Amino acid sequence: MKIRVNRDVLADAVAWAARILPSRPVVPVLSGLLLEAGEEVTLSAFDYDVSARAAIDAEVAEEGRVLIPGRVLAEISRSLPADDVEIVTEGQEAVLTCGSAEFGLITMPVEDFPTMPAMPPIIGAVGGGVFASAVAQAAPAASRDETLPMLTGIRVDIEGEAVAMAATDRYRIAARDFTWRPVSPDVAVSAMVPARVLVEVAKSLRGGEVSVAMGDGVAGFESVGRSTTVRLLDEQFIDYRARLTSDWSIRADVGVAPFVNAIKRVALVAERNTAIRLSFSQGQVLIQAGGGDIGRGTEVVPCELRGEDIQIAFQSQFLLDGLTGIESETARINMESPTRPALIQDVPGDANPVFRYLVMSLRQT
Repeated sequence: MKIRVNRDVLADAVAWAARILPSRPVVPVLSGLLLEAGEEVTLSAFDYDVSARAAIDAEVAEEGRVLIPGRVLAEISRSLPADDVEIVTEGQEAVLTCGSAEFGLITMPVEDFPTMPAMPPIIGAVGGGVFASAVAQAAPAASRDETLPMLTGIRVDIEGEAVAMAATDRYRIAARDFTWRPVSPDVAVSAMVPARVLVEVAKSLRGGEVSVAMGDGVAGFESVGRSTTVRLLDEQFIDYRARLTSDWSIRADVGVAPFVNAIKRVALVAERNTAIRLSFSQGQVLIQAGGGDIGRGTEVVPCELRGEDIQIAFQSQFLLDGLTGIESETARINMESPTRPALIQDVPGDANPVFRYLVMSLRQT
């Protein structure tokens, strides 16, 4: 194989593909990036659960395939001088030349690299901005505890033009609804997609739109020359919609930016895992934290309250995760009592919020 490629193009694609490489691969070849030069040049990585493939613009002088240690290639490619990179295979080496810099990397046996999974059938597409926003809103509520795989995923329910994403770690539920362009108007799919994969896909978007594929226990995502497949989790999930509806007797509307900034300031004196205490009354909310060995902090933010005054407490980061998911200028906090969960939602012009976030309250001490 012999190719010439722009340094920045190579470094960007290698970094994107290398992000899924396992830190402790089951077999050595899974630590490699597969470079294939034919009608186009592609870089691929696969760990049996997740695959990533990126197509790049390059001059192909000789077609071929080579498997190169991925993390080393990523380190080298981003440190190369600003010049074109030539990659040539010579015996057991892949020689990278860029300006006066030259690296000879020992290649791995291509024949031992597992067959990449095929992309399932595409079932629809959505704008990259909408997709990234929805993932960013739902993902914080997904658990990082691998002992309960269901809680580490994002539930995706598709019915026609309507898509719903939801995640929970048992202490909060984040849900986002949006519309998309399905291939078929009667498409109906439910799947549990690992949250970490969706987050990586969303981070890597460079504009355009995302094509979504589903089938045979695998989900696929394509955008701007890059594709990712992932093995789906068990479809079992809680009936989250029923938990997001209630006859809320108390409702507080508060400006998102001043509320978030005040919580962050007051939380500076809160000890780890202690509560942020909120006292809602007519016209304002009093934010309090601390009182232990560090000190205490208080701040008042204007709010519009409907219902009785209430004092309620939350874990500060859980509260902030919900508020930072709000895309409108005003957040609505629905409450019933100090011991019941609260529902945070955006305040759109219509009656149907697209983002809802249910968070458990904490016992105040």
